Order: sequence, then C-alpha cells, then structure tokens
Amino acid sequence: MFRKLITCVAVVLAAACSKGEPAKPAQTGSAPPAAAAAAPAESAPRNNIRIAVVTHGQASDTFWSVVKNGVDRAAKDQGVTVTYNAPQTFDMVAMSRLIDAEVAKKPDGLVVSIPDSEALGRSIKAAVDAGIPVISINSGSDVYKQLGLLMHVGQTEYEAGFGGGEKMAAAGVKSALCVNHEVGNSAQDLRCKGFLDAVTKAGGTGKVLAVNANDPTDSEQKITAALGSGVDGILTLGPLGSGPALSSLKKGGSLGKVKLGTFDLTPDVLTGIRDGELEFAIDQQQYLQGYLPIVLLSQYKQFGVLPAGGILPTGPGFVTKNTAAQVIELSQKGIR
Repeated sequence: MFRKLITCVAVVLAAACSKGEPAKPAQTGSAPPAAAAAAPAESAPRNNIRIAVVTHGQASDTFWSVVKNGVDRAAKDQGVTVTYNAPQTFDMVAMSRLIDAEVAKKPDGLVVSIPDSEALGRSIKAAVDAGIPVISINSGSDVYKQLGLLMHVGQTEYEAGFGGGEKMAAAGVKSALCVNHEVGNSAQDLRCKGFLDAVTKAGGTGKVLAVNANDPTDSEQKITAALGSGVDGILTLGPLGSGPALSSLKKGGSLGKVKLGTFDLTPDVLTGIRDGELEFAIDQQQYLQGYLPIVLLSQYKQFGVLPAGGILPTGPGFVTKNTAAQVIELSQKGIR
C-alpha cells in the first residue's frame, strides 16, 4: 500500500509539472486564497525549505511516534528541514500556541492535525492569511476546506468507524461499547458515531464510554464496570484504549466472549490479533500521514504542484488474524 500511494503521488506530481501550472488549494465559499499565492514562480533549493509540523499527539501514544517517524524519513528523503511539535497532553490551548509560534517563524509549509476546529481555527487561519501553505493530517477531513487548507492526508473518520461497526455486527455483536480516550477530539466523535450507526443499522444497540488516556488504571475500571450492562462488543479508538480494554477482558474472564476491535496498530495490538484476542484493527497507515505531507509541501514549494482531489486517503484498512503476521515486523520498526 505504501509503494502504491507513493507511486500515485509521484504520477500526479509529474502530470502537474508537465502542465506548467501551479496547483490550487481546495477552497469553498470565502476561504482565503493566501495559500495559492505561496506557490513559487520558479524552483527553490530544497535545502532552504523549512516545514513545521504541529499535531495534537500525546507523547505517551505510540501512534504518534510512528507519524513522527514518517516525518523524519520524508525530511531526509527530500533534503528539507522539518520541526515537529506537540503538546504533552491533549491540550488545545497549548497546541494553538505551538501553531502561533511556528507561524511567527514564517515556515515554507505547515502541517497540522485538527482535532478541534473551533479551538484551533484562529491559529490555522492566521497561517493561511500569512501565505503559508497548510496541509492537515489525521483529523480535519471535515473542516480543511473551510479553513482554506491545500488538502488533507488521512482517512474519513465516520466511514472508518462505520466499517468497524459492520465488522462487529457481522461477528454477532448486539450490544456495543465505543471507548473514547480523547474526549473533545472531533475525529474520535466521528469514529464512535459511525461505529454505533452501523451497529444500530444491523439491529443492535450501543453507547460511548469516555475514559482518560493518561490513566489506564481508571480506564480499565470504567470498562470493567460497563461490561456489567451486557456489552458483547467493544471498539476502542487507539492503543491507549485497547490496552485497558484487553486487560479488563482478561481479568474478568470475558476474553473471547466479548469481541474487541481497535483503531491503529502497535506491536501489542498486532500480537493480540494474531493470537485471537482482538478481532481486528482499523489501520490508517499513520506513517504515511507523517511522510506524504512533507513530500507534498516540498514539491509545492519547489514547483507549485499538488495532487487534485482534496483528500489523500491513507485508510481505512483492516488488519485481521489472517494478515497480522505480515505487518508485525514493520510495526516493531515503527512503520506500521
């Protein structure tokens, strides 16, 4: 999948170069055209290009370490300078300040995740108004256009959650629980909504359980308490939720009786799928979410080219027991 996406990007960029016209950012309504003005008239040396990345990823989340691996690899491959910053906890005030600080330095491109457009919108729009090309990753597929961004790299979260719900329903789940470890992140809300909509459509019921990503013991206790209401299927929204959920099922003797699925991959998640402890993991290939925007912004700065279409999907895909062994090694290397 990685090679296919890279090849696709290369083909699109090559086609754009042959037209001799700079690509335009995705815009709707009165979205500011400042990003379009940032497209260069002629090629710029790569070693002078500086790109800033600001995400909401918490330091304790292995998911975001893989994103950063992609960022670092792309910076090396492209020969550009990249900075990466994130708040230590899920803190939108701190994240907006990080974005403001990077905008003040006037980078050649900015990569951001957008878990809360109301909290981050002002800072992101300031970047666009300053003529800085901006690409969103991971969360933001529903708002990147209205903010005037060039494009979004990631998956559409509602559809990913809906697919997870369909798999749970097909496995016989009738009473589902969506464990949200990052309350306030609109992407997580969309995942749970899609999941519960699919379960409900199949004739089941479900609810959302909010837990604290920074307190796995408390998360486990809350999941254990929720199981008492007859839950027979759990979807967690990432490793910070799947770990406590799996521990709860094991300690309570419910492993195998309650179906468990999760978003995102770690070596532990993949081992659990391989061993039959988890039904599946929804893979959004976060390495590409780090890698591709650096390539895209580097090429945009040099040649003014950009893929058409607005959203460059990196997922969703599903890893099951049949495919887990194939990606375990790459996950241990920080790529999957």
